[in-house]
Amino acid sequence: MENVTILFGTRIRELRKARGMTQGQLADLLDIEQKHVSLIELGKSYPSLDRLMLIAEALQVPLPSLFDFDHHMAENERIQSIEEMVRQLNEADQRRIYRIVKTFLEG
Repeated sequence: MENVTILFGTRIRELRKARGMTQGQLADLLDIEQKHVSLIELGKSYPSLDRLMLIAEALQVPLPSLFDFDHHMAENERIQSIEEMVRQLNEADQRRIYRIVKTFLEG
């Protein structure tokens, strides 16, 4: 998996853009310079816990969602993670998942 600070920065950028917000607007809400937001989004700076809470509030998301970057996994990591999750399911749920995936592939 990529460096966590890079993944974190990418996630902040995703959430900011999803809200139609510029780096400058986010910086204003956080009372920091736009350059600092840019450094965070590039993975070159990591905010303090207090600032993390402010970022979540400014982006209107729960704090844990700032760290939801599993969708940025490399393909082999994602496949391995899916396999591990499916193995933890009981047989009936595995069959349901199989039918769902099969439907997507036939789609």
